[in-house]
Amino acid sequence: MSDDQAALLRAIHDAHGPALLRYALRLTHDPELAQDLVQEALLRAWKKPSVLEQDDEAVRSWLYTVTRNLVIDDRRSARHNREFSTDELPERPVHDETDAVLDRWLLSDALLALSPEHRSTIVNSYYLGHTAVEIAAQESVPVGTVRSRAHYALRALRLALQERGVTR
Repeated sequence: MSDDQAALLRAIHDAHGPALLRYALRLTHDPELAQDLVQEALLRAWKKPSVLEQDDEAVRSWLYTVTRNLVIDDRRSARHNREFSTDELPERPVHDETDAVLDRWLLSDALLALSPEHRSTIVNSYYLGHTAVEIAAQESVPVGTVRSRAHYALRALRLALQERGVTR
């Protein structure tokens, strides 16, 4: 499509779009469907450049006819005949905890693969929120040892999760 045809289609949309939307809305009583029908009618005009070359009244008449035919096609469609709208959903969505349960199961299994010292360090620091100083005082070890355990515990945990296919 040339720039002239695009400009002509834009002008046709500006000139006839609002009135065509009101017409489609009057036929369908559904704002979303009416907008879709107007867009489809304009798309069909775009696909048929000979329509765009006609005078303004002929284009308007053609657009109204296409819109009316689209409404009729929609009314005859299986979607219209088999679907109905309702204000209430037949069932309420329920939050599914399956993924969270599986994640906890995988993580606890991976934690069991760690040494007791590494497991204790991870649980105390990441789950209980203790600092390295607090863990060191609790376990009667130097702070550097706790930090070293945390480093190697995370590496071992990553490896255990990789073995289970959770991470790369």
